[in-house]
Amino acid sequence: MAFKNKIDQFIRVLIAVLMGLMVINVTWQVFSRYVLGDPSSFTDELSRYSMIWLGLAGAAYVSGKNGHLAIDILPEKLKGKQLLYLQIFIHSMVIFFGAVIMVWGGGNLVYITQVLQQKSATLQIPLSWVYGIVPVSGLLVVYYHSFHILQLIKNQE
Repeated sequence: MAFKNKIDQFIRVLIAVLMGLMVINVTWQVFSRYVLGDPSSFTDELSRYSMIWLGLAGAAYVSGKNGHLAIDILPEKLKGKQLLYLQIFIHSMVIFFGAVIMVWGGGNLVYITQVLQQKSATLQIPLSWVYGIVPVSGLLVVYYHSFHILQLIKNQE
């Protein structure tokens, strides 16, 4: 549990920093465009990439808090072992998605953009840095849902 709390804290700080960065970035964009009359060229791209990181880090965090959007018609009707099996199945499907799509697929995306040495248009940073959040977020989702399964099993004993 202590390890999970440390990860939660790290993601909370990351999300807060990203939000602060986005506020400063967009404020500078508005100021430079309307007050200075010379819009900053990097702010649009930086805010877009910050939003990607914020969205994926936030999704992992919410997943860890078990606060993701869910249709709960079936779980409300089940009790006991049936509910436990359904919850384990749901967490397993999320783990499968996180591992295959986010970690493996996202890892391939990072690898390909790194090999091709693709850079962002304005910031000139490697796009692999931008896409790096996809497999990292996937690993977090896999970890959190594995943790949830272990908690479900532990609570049944």
